[in-house]
Amino acid sequence: MKIAVAGTGYVGLVTGTCLAKMGQSVVCVDKDETKIIQLNLGKSPIYEPGLEAEIVKAKEAGRLRFTMDYTQTYREADVIVVGVATPENADGSANLHALYHVCGQIADAIESPTLVVVKSTVPIGTNDKLAIYFDQILGEDRKNLVEVASNPEFLSQGTALRDTLQAERIVIGTENQEAEDMLTEIYAPFGQPILKMNRRSAEMVKYASNDFLALKISFVNDIANLCEAVGADIEEVTNGMGADSRIGNRFLSPGIGYGGSCFPKDTKALHWLAEEAGYTLKTIRAAIDVNEKQRFKLIQAARKDMSQFTGKKIAVLGATFKPGTDDLREAPSIPNLQLLLGEGADVHVYDPVGLPNLEKVFGDRLHYSESVASTLQDADACFIFTEWAEIKEMDLGLFQTMREPQVYDGRNCFSIKAAEAAGMNYYSIGRARVGGVVFA
Repeated sequence: MKIAVAGTGYVGLVTGTCLAKMGQSVVCVDKDETKIIQLNLGKSPIYEPGLEAEIVKAKEAGRLRFTMDYTQTYREADVIVVGVATPENADGSANLHALYHVCGQIADAIESPTLVVVKSTVPIGTNDKLAIYFDQILGEDRKNLVEVASNPEFLSQGTALRDTLQAERIVIGTENQEAEDMLTEIYAPFGQPILKMNRRSAEMVKYASNDFLALKISFVNDIANLCEAVGADIEEVTNGMGADSRIGNRFLSPGIGYGGSCFPKDTKALHWLAEEAGYTLKTIRAAIDVNEKQRFKLIQAARKDMSQFTGKKIAVLGATFKPGTDDLREAPSIPNLQLLLGEGADVHVYDPVGLPNLEKVFGDRLHYSESVASTLQDADACFIFTEWAEIKEMDLGLFQTMREPQVYDGRNCFSIKAAEAAGMNYYSIGRARVGGVVFA
């Protein structure tokens, strides 16, 4: 079976590579010439552990190619997987411009029956609308050439290969048996449970899953904030909660909120869709509100200790929205860095892989450090935004190279006992504060 993949972003590139690894003949299409050249040289344009090596293996096996020629690629394909971005509009709704643009290209190119598989995250009902759209632009002569299916992705950045190759479930949404059979054949080699349903249910599974996880994160952050107020310890609380198999211990880590390319836009998109349908998702609205406020917890704590940031050297450890990726989309660090710079702070940042992308956002307004040690040297305060292993495992004695070891940790990287032993003035989320205010 010949498979084309539209888009070489996170979803498209990982999907195409994994399908090729499992024996399919795959051609990935993108309009970005620089990316295509890079990929044909065996270089991944995104940071994802293990991905580049798998791209090289699949290319050498002759099962994976990259091109800008969408016309020939779509014309020769039996199945076209669409993995383009669906970013949020200003009102929170999903922007489907790229999706419809690709579908227009597909309609112009195909000459034989083709299964179009939408892997992009789209509002419920989108695939039904795409089926109508294809019928309209194909006309009566070619009306039945395209069948549309929904096949949402559930990968996480940093673990995308594992999440795809060892998924807990594969969801396919179809409206006829032939499309269901084709997708079943494609995914059979993966050896994973295949959940079969209609297109609207498949679309909803994606949104409901992501929004539930976002809700779980916002809930534990809300509880963590209350723990601070009443003297409870959030780690002890979540240990007790997670021991209940009905709750589980995943996504119960308190912090400064979720970020990335999925949770922020998917919560807003589902909330917007519900409002359009005349129904209010109060739980999702609450999750969005909690997350927005949570981002500035560290700044709020620091303001109680420091009368101003002007002229202060501020060390920042971690910038990406989570470890294992160079992605800065919706990262809590970004608005905090903007705020610190706006108030005249001298900001020095260290991140193991995120600095090139950070420099694209901030240019020369930040100091980009080569190590944790150089970032902390003579700093007045330190903010931790990402729980990289390198940061969690660092020598806490390095904080003594600061003017004062005033540390605001948004990811609870260190134990309270370790912070006490290191002589730190340490603020973390939902736990007792270590030390006191050292300057005003």
